[in-house]
Amino acid sequence: MGLFLFLSYFVPFCDIVYTFFILFKKKVLSLHKLLKYREMAQKNNRPKIAADGTYLVENSLVNNGRGQNPKLYARILPNGMSSLYLRFYLGYQRISGKTTYKKELLSGLFITTTPRTPIERQNNEEILRTAEKIRQKRANELIEDKDGYEVQKKGQNSFLDYFEAYISKYTKKDIRLLKGSCRHFKEFLRDTPEYNMIADNLSFRQLSKDMVEDFADYLNNKGRGEGPHAYFARFKKVVKEAVEHGYIRKNPCSGVVLRVDDSTLKKDILSVEEIHALISTTYRTQNKEVRRAFLFSLNCGLRFCDVRELTFANIDYSNKMLRYDQQKTKGHSESSGVIISLDDTLLELLGRPAEGQTRQSKVFDLPSANACNKALSNWAAKAGIEKHITWHCARHSCAVNLLDRGASTTTVQSLLGHSSLSMTERYLRAIDKRKAEAISGLSAAIFKQGNK
Repeated sequence: MGLFLFLSYFVPFCDIVYTFFILFKKKVLSLHKLLKYREMAQKNNRPKIAADGTYLVENSLVNNGRGQNPKLYARILPNGMSSLYLRFYLGYQRISGKTTYKKELLSGLFITTTPRTPIERQNNEEILRTAEKIRQKRANELIEDKDGYEVQKKGQNSFLDYFEAYISKYTKKDIRLLKGSCRHFKEFLRDTPEYNMIADNLSFRQLSKDMVEDFADYLNNKGRGEGPHAYFARFKKVVKEAVEHGYIRKNPCSGVVLRVDDSTLKKDILSVEEIHALISTTYRTQNKEVRRAFLFSLNCGLRFCDVRELTFANIDYSNKMLRYDQQKTKGHSESSGVIISLDDTLLELLGRPAEGQTRQSKVFDLPSANACNKALSNWAAKAGIEKHITWHCARHSCAVNLLDRGASTTTVQSLLGHSSLSMTERYLRAIDKRKAEAISGLSAAIFKQGNK
C-alpha cells in the first residue's frame, strides 16, 4: 500500500521534471543558435549588434543616416532569420531624464540574417524595399505637422492616382501636354534613386518642395525648347487643384520656377535645301497625309493643333485665302485669328472635299501627335537630314526662311499670329547666328586655302 502511494506521487513528479528538462534543453539550444547567428552576422560585417540581438539595418537599399526618424531595425531570431521593426525617436523627457522611443513591428517582414545564396539575397532585397517604403511613409507622417504637407481628405492618398483621375476628367485641348507631364513625372520618380522606392505609391504627404525642385531640374536637363516649361506648368496646375480641394494643406510648388530662355530658338530649323530634300524623298510606307500637312505647315507656319483642326470651311477658294483661329490663343488673345494668302501650290496641297465630305470635314486625316512625329523622324532620316525634327520645327522653319528671304518682322508676326514683336524677334537672332556661322566657315575656308 505504501509502495503504491509512493509511486502515485513519484511518477507525476518525474513527468514534471522531464518536462522542465525538455524546455530547458530547447532554451539552451535556442540560445546557442542565437549566439551562433550573432557571431556569423558579426563576421559578415553587420552593424553593431546589441545584447538582445537587435541591429540597425543599413545597406545599399536602406540608408538610415543621421537625422532619420524612424529608423529600420532588425532582431536576430534563433531560426536564422531577423524580424524587422521601426524605431521612433520621441524626444528627451526632462522630467525623467530619459530619451524615449517607440517601436512598430513590421508584421510578416523577415530577412535572412546571413544570406548565402542568390535567392536569399534577392529575397532580402525585396523585403527591405517593402520595409523602406513603410519607413518613408511613417517618416512623412511624423513631419506633416511641421511642414504642412498633410492630406485633409480621406479615401484617396495617392497623388499619382489623383493625377490620373484629373486627366481622365480633363476636357481642354492641352490634354496632350497634361498627359506628357504625368508621364515625365513618373519617369522622374523611377530614374531618381532618392524617389524610386515610392515611384508606384507616392502619397500626398511625400510630395515635398525638394521633390518639386528636383523635378523642375529633371525637366530642364532632359527637355529642349518650351517643352519642359509647358510640362512643369501643367504639373503645377494639378498640384494647385489638389490644394484647392483640400488634399494638400500647403502647396509644395510655391516659389519653384522653371526658367526658360525665350530669347533664342532651341529647336532645329530646316533650310530651304533640306525642305527640297524632303520633297524629293518618297517611299512606299510613307504616310501621305503627314507629308501633305507638314509641307503645308512649312510654308504657312501652322502648329500641329491648328493644322489638325483645319476644315474646308476655313478655305476661301475664290479669293485664295485661309482663315482660322489659333487653338492655343483662341478666346483670350486679339491675335488668335490668322489670315494667310494662298497660291496655286498651296491650294493643291489643301485639295478640295472628296465625295462624301462636307465643308466641315477636316482637310488632313492625321494620326496622333506622337505618330506624326515618328513619321517625320523616319522621313527626315531617309532624306539624309541629321536633325531632331518635330512638327513645331515647321513653324520655326517657316518664320526663319521668310525673314531670311527679306520678309519684314511685322509680316511674319501677322502670319504666325504673334501677339507681340518680341516673339518674332527670336527668329531674327536665329538668322544672325546662321550668318555668324556662315562667315566663320567662309573665313576658315579662305585661310585654310591660303596656307596650302
